[in-house]
Amino acid sequence: MPRSSRSTDWGFPRWRSYGAEREAVKVRICDRHGCEEPGDCPAPKSPNSKDRWYFCATHAAEYNRNWNYFEGLSEEEAKARETQERAEAAGFTASKHHGWAGPGDGSRSRDEMRALELFELEADADFEAVRQAWRRLAKDTHPDVRPGDAEAAQRFQAGQAAYEVLRVAEENRQWRPA
Repeated sequence: MPRSSRSTDWGFPRWRSYGAEREAVKVRICDRHGCEEPGDCPAPKSPNSKDRWYFCATHAAEYNRNWNYFEGLSEEEAKARETQERAEAAGFTASKHHGWAGPGDGSRSRDEMRALELFELEADADFEAVRQAWRRLAKDTHPDVRPGDAEAAQRFQAGQAAYEVLRVAEENRQWRPA
């Protein structure tokens, strides 16, 4: 008897329940030995390879924690690959000035966030607040104010570096086209 091509789905409203398909659904099992969960998270087997492992979410997280992109490459090869990939991503670097938003919404770099943390400021602090916090820190920890205090000198140097990071970031934001 030939298979019928007639559908039981008569349009809207549906005359059959959702998930009542007759065809078997292919489920790929996690590639981790002994795991029976569905493997729906692809992970590369090696750098620049199209071959993929397919892990469940738990094993994909474990794989990503331990994966080293430059594994098996010498130091020179790793530097050459990084240089090449940075050059290939130059279009993304050139377009980074198209930031859609301001501070406090993910537009600050990790270094800026560390600098703000050192000054005990929020992520959306403006540069005037940064300048005031830097001056407060400098007045408390400057080597001329506390001669011979190595810890204060170290905090002063950290404050100088943090202020420099935030100053450069602020200059870059000001020169960003509107």
